[in-house]
Amino acid sequence: MKKALVIMVGTLLLASCDQLFKGSQTSEVDAEKDSLQSVIDQKDNELNELMDSFNEIQAGFDEINEAEGRVNLLNENAEGNDVKSNIQENMEFIENTMEENRRKIEELQDKLQRSTLNTTKLKETLDKLTAQLEEKTKEIEELKQQVAERDTKIQELGESVEKLTAENTQVKAEKDVTEEIAQRQDMQLNTAWYVFGTNKELKAHKILVDGDVLKNKDFDADYFTKIDIRKTTVIPLNSKSAKLLTSHPAGSFSLLKDSKGEYTLRITSPSDFWNVSKYLVIKVK
Repeated sequence: MKKALVIMVGTLLLASCDQLFKGSQTSEVDAEKDSLQSVIDQKDNELNELMDSFNEIQAGFDEINEAEGRVNLLNENAEGNDVKSNIQENMEFIENTMEENRRKIEELQDKLQRSTLNTTKLKETLDKLTAQLEEKTKEIEELKQQVAERDTKIQELGESVEKLTAENTQVKAEKDVTEEIAQRQDMQLNTAWYVFGTNKELKAHKILVDGDVLKNKDFDADYFTKIDIRKTTVIPLNSKSAKLLTSHPAGSFSLLKDSKGEYTLRITSPSDFWNVSKYLVIKVK
């Protein structure tokens, strides 16, 4: 009985030790698994952060390409202040985005240097982005030069237009003056004055002095009627007696009586009639 008890106690002790040994092994494995998972999670986070940076940089280059396309289209196919403003806005956007990409690439280089990952492929990709940045910088400089040349041409064109406009304005002004002078000359050439009145009336206005017509320069010019010889060829005299006191070629006019017996002067050849004098004086009763 004693022997059996000893055996049982021994068995229990062996079982207990075995259980303790197995428990110790499980704790070590779990700790090791947790540590490994932590490393994996850290590397995943690090990789995700790097990939986000790559994607942001590439997205920036895509936006720059789109803005370049807009600038080229505006630069080639349109004119005007609105177009110039749009070009300036797009160029500012390109320069700002380029600066942002440059900053992000520098940050990414720093991250890769401190990274615990195998970054060979990532560094190759970064090198490509850096090369793309350098190439894009040259493209933007060329684009800025093209825009500057366009602005210069537009300015030169504007100056040429202003000069041409000024010249046209001057020519038009000179033409207007010439036309006005021509019109005045034409008016003067085709302007005449006539008067008819009784002997007493003509003397009163110093048109007839001592039997002479218009010999004195102080005659009353306001008493005359001004006419355009091209338009006025008939002058009703409202008198049954009429005599021309100024000289006018025979055959260039006629004195006709109406049904009341009153005279009307009809000028049949204005150029001949007014050739000698542009003043017509007729004495009536």
